[in-house]
Amino acid sequence: MTNITPTTHLRARMIEDMKLHRLSRATQRNYLRDVTRFAAWLGRPPDTAADEDLRRYQIEQSDSGLGAPAMNTAVSALRFFYTRTLDRPDLTRKLHRVKHARSLPTVLSRDEVARMLGATTSLKHQAILSVAYGAGLRASEVTKLKIRDVDSERMLLRVECGKGGRHRNAMLAGDLLLLLREWWKVGRQQGVMHPDGWLFPGQHYLKPICYRQVHRIAAEAAHAAGITKQVGPHTLRHSFATHLLEDGVDIRIIQVLLGHAQLTTTALYTRVATRTVKSVISPLDRLAMFPGKQGAPDG
Repeated sequence: MTNITPTTHLRARMIEDMKLHRLSRATQRNYLRDVTRFAAWLGRPPDTAADEDLRRYQIEQSDSGLGAPAMNTAVSALRFFYTRTLDRPDLTRKLHRVKHARSLPTVLSRDEVARMLGATTSLKHQAILSVAYGAGLRASEVTKLKIRDVDSERMLLRVECGKGGRHRNAMLAGDLLLLLREWWKVGRQQGVMHPDGWLFPGQHYLKPICYRQVHRIAAEAAHAAGITKQVGPHTLRHSFATHLLEDGVDIRIIQVLLGHAQLTTTALYTRVATRTVKSVISPLDRLAMFPGKQGAPDG
């Protein structure tokens, strides 16, 4: 039986195409996994599949109880393979993304963020989490920052190879710059910071801190701060966006700062911005029909 194995020509071509389109390593890994699964289900090389095979595969995946996010990732992987690698977009016309309700993000209050940052065990950890919150970066973007990406003259952080291979400038707050300068001094003393090196080196200074380590740092800081919510570095990014929205920053500016391709993605934060909701005066209050009614409502 032939399928996509690590040594086949199809796999090599697909990897080349994914690199050409600057897909992240995680996306490349997921796409290869999903195309490999389809090839195993098909029982023959995937370049011999027909559009009806793809349709039946998606139906069987749905019947097996596969969740909507996983199904949509598989659809994206197969579309990429057949459209980009094989140049057969006609085969994907029966593939459909599955609609699903998107859960609201977990957001910390400003006090919780302050407690979390204050509960870190080292200056390096505090700087990592402060960048995630102060600039609204993804964990993967934090890990890839280099010293040269800190632009103190324009007060920007250059984010290279963000999601989808997009580059952008993130905001650099004055207090964050001071913290990063302090970390630079300490890192130099420890011998792990170099002018052309990583802003947050890993166990070896020539390699950046890993994604999982950043998650562990965030979880441990939240636990030490007594926060019972499930917290990761992306929680700080959610909190960054929500707090900006509550402060009256235009949602389109927040979209640019976050590096979102679609405004609808950023608009999700309007559903968790409680201060924004509280600041709105109800039209019922403007009627002034119930002056002096201050008792708590029944039931």
